[in-house]
Amino acid sequence: MLFAKKSLGQNFLISPRIVGAIVNAGNVVPGERVIEIGPGKGVLTKALLEAGAHVKAIEKDDRLIPVLAETFKEDIAKGALELVHDDIMEMDLNEVTNSAYKVIANIPYYVTGGIIRDFLSAQNKPSLMVLMVQKEVAARIVARDGKESVLSLSVKAYARPEISMSVSRGNFFPIPNVDSAVIKLSDIRDPFGDRAAEERFFDVVKAGFGQKRKRLAKNLDAVLSKEEVARKFAELRLDENIRAEDVPLDAWIELAR
Repeated sequence: MLFAKKSLGQNFLISPRIVGAIVNAGNVVPGERVIEIGPGKGVLTKALLEAGAHVKAIEKDDRLIPVLAETFKEDIAKGALELVHDDIMEMDLNEVTNSAYKVIANIPYYVTGGIIRDFLSAQNKPSLMVLMVQKEVAARIVARDGKESVLSLSVKAYARPEISMSVSRGNFFPIPNVDSAVIKLSDIRDPFGDRAAEERFFDVVKAGFGQKRKRLAKNLDAVLSKEEVARKFAELRLDENIRAEDVPLDAWIELAR
């Protein structure tokens, strides 16, 4: 029996109902390409293949590669599944795929931010991402409490996030210490046009959240002159005492410009 590796953040999904819901959230169309990160024992992989997807499954754990290779030998032989033994965080995403694709995965939670950031900022972005993530992180991404963060703005700049469903911890083995949620990132786009504008946006956002208890105008002193801040606040009709968490995405984009 293969046991989950805590060092890889492994918690294997064991609920067929949840697996089906993930595939449905991905709107999988027969023949389209799907990247799955951390397929584990292949429960979600099997469902994606049954939906007609051409799957590239990227697995870091060398113990699981022979298990997956044996389980899916027919799918591999006919080209429906490509099994890759690698660490997604060390791969060049421009080489992962050069065509249209979706990302559908039950990912290790410790790499959630890195995976989302890397795919959304990649040159060839996915058309859709459906990910199982920690419930608390999903709530932060969609800003369920009405308060934005660096994380929520970093996602919303590129995509429309929504929580598809909550998933209790009992749907995994071993049972994790947290509940989970399936998050869907759709309408993925490139809002910046060039790398310089993208970097400028994140410089401004990070500066704005530099000291959370301070007013946004004060935090922006690090990247903008007081005159620029005052002018942009007047244009955007932002209160001079507003805090970063209360500023919507559109205003951040204008501030960065």
